[in-house]
Amino acid sequence: FLLDVLQLLAMATAVYKQWIPDTNFETASNWDKGRVPCASDVVHFDKNKVISVFVRSLHTLTDMYLPLNGEFMLAAGAGFEAFDGTWDAGCGSGAIVRFADAEHHAWFDPTLWQAVSPGRELEPSGHIFSVDEERVPCQYDDVIFQPETSFRVNIDSSQPVIHLRSISLMGQEISSPEAWAGYLQGPSAPLQFHGNGTLQVTGVGCPDKSGCACGNAPDGHRICAALLRVSGKQCPVPACQNPLQPLGHCCRVCGAIINLDFTPDFDLQKYQDRVVQVFLNQPEYTGVQMAISKVHKAQTFLGVIPRGSTPLIQIVLIDDGAGAQTGTIAEQLAADIMEDIAQHGEALGISNGKMEAGSTFSRQVGSHALSMITVGTVLGLLFGLLFLGGILFLYRKGRLRMPTLRLSRPWDRAVLLASPEPADDKGFDNPMFDVEPLSTEPGGGTPQEMAWKDRQIFYLNPVYDAGKMET
Repeated sequence: FLLDVLQLLAMATAVYKQWIPDTNFETASNWDKGRVPCASDVVHFDKNKVISVFVRSLHTLTDMYLPLNGEFMLAAGAGFEAFDGTWDAGCGSGAIVRFADAEHHAWFDPTLWQAVSPGRELEPSGHIFSVDEERVPCQYDDVIFQPETSFRVNIDSSQPVIHLRSISLMGQEISSPEAWAGYLQGPSAPLQFHGNGTLQVTGVGCPDKSGCACGNAPDGHRICAALLRVSGKQCPVPACQNPLQPLGHCCRVCGAIINLDFTPDFDLQKYQDRVVQVFLNQPEYTGVQMAISKVHKAQTFLGVIPRGSTPLIQIVLIDDGAGAQTGTIAEQLAADIMEDIAQHGEALGISNGKMEAGSTFSRQVGSHALSMITVGTVLGLLFGLLFLGGILFLYRKGRLRMPTLRLSRPWDRAVLLASPEPADDKGFDNPMFDVEPLSTEPGGGTPQEMAWKDRQIFYLNPVYDAGKMET
């Protein structure tokens, strides 16, 4: 029973992403003429293109050129037969119809994926959207390739391994590493997946109730390149004065971003449900959409040196406003959420919240404990500055003497060693006394002795011995 409950909980929190394109024979967009070949047509598959094609029904053709490396998967009753020359009014005189190139369909193209429910119905857009990196399957997502469809997808990646929780192919779900390894050894896998990437099925969902990072950041440049290729290779110009750049999103947006620091008590799914029920379901916020997920924000030392990253919960709010009003309703909602965090953040497992808005307004709130830590840090810095200021004041007033340290310089010692004094010279220059030559008159004394007697200053000279001089 417990296992069933855990499976239901995993299903409730799982995210399903379904691949959109296919390489089916009956899909009109797979042919260069925009239609499925008919009896009078000659079908061409490029002989050098690897392809997997699913055929659902019986087709009559005049001729067909097949690829050197490929497969046709036939449904019950499906196949091909030669045209007997009977006139087909719906086909006309016939033409050469070529199968389109499927090599450009890339795994990291967000336009080729759609979110679906566990029952594989399309998820309604509603109030929730995803930043661009999370529109592609994340490391704990379930991937679905529709039943009775063939496909070919390029899995080029900057990651050594692309992790998934499970993958469904031809209606069969694969959710263990062993089963996936067995599928990769079959004949279809090399025809369906190509590129330098490696898919790995783990069978494991996100183990953290506070959420898990998507894991697509290393391929963010591929995701954005695919999106910008569709939109003309550049982001649209935002209407607001101070557009914001959410983490994991390719272009700047108008609206608001809230970053939350969280405690072990935080539950991402419960908090998302709370925001939807308490705020987004209100009539004044009908046009607002929210993306909420755990992200890793890069940290730097002095704004230059990377020093790892820190996890946080990012909430992105946008609205359907136009012109100068774009983002203003989202900003109001963000302010309401911040008020709610100030009142209930500690009970919700939120330790701190910071808001950024397109109108340049920003705001930060936190729990009482975090506020006390911040106040203590500020007071500590102030006392430190006052202490240093007091020392500087006393030093300038002369009431505090700082010890000095004289260091001999290596080049001075080198000069002394290179230029020794002559051996017969017993004198030296003294900056305090002007030494005259010794007197030759008996009893005259020396100028040094006279100076000692007159000034009562005693000076020990290492060269002269006063006792010997008197004799």
